[in-house]
Amino acid sequence: MIERQFVNQKLKAFQIQEHIGKLLSRAGYSHIEIKRTPLGENVIIYTTRPGIVVGKKGENIKKLTALLKSRYKLENPQIEIGEVQNPMLDVNFITDRIAFSLERFGQKRFKSIGYRTLQDIMDAGAIGAEIVISGKVPSARARSWRFSAGYLKKSGDISQSKVL
Repeated sequence: MIERQFVNQKLKAFQIQEHIGKLLSRAGYSHIEIKRTPLGENVIIYTTRPGIVVGKKGENIKKLTALLKSRYKLENPQIEIGEVQNPMLDVNFITDRIAFSLERFGQKRFKSIGYRTLQDIMDAGAIGAEIVISGKVPSARARSWRFSAGYLKKSGDISQSKVL
């Protein structure tokens, strides 16, 4: 029985993360943390542009709080905003940026988008990076394109514990 409670808590956290991700996709959304406290739930939203998430006079925070109370039945959600220090080393920000670039410039320029993003990641201080763009990107046939640079561990414990 207690296992179901854990599964339900994790499922609720995943649903909250997906919903907030859709709402804040243009605000440089990265991820959330939900911490349970005796007073209620503490929700920390990590983003690269905290001013957009907060809104004018905190109106977006109030809307998010009301949404979490009504839709996800959280008792007393306290929302905090955390800033991502180096956005070029954040996986979620990079994926949103690549998707936005593909939408904006079209799929014909996917190689330049991949190589430019990879160079930006390496300039930010990463030891190594790999970008995989797959699907029907350049033509009607599905393919997978890999852009990699630097040092990458592909096997062993380091690949499981240290590589995002």
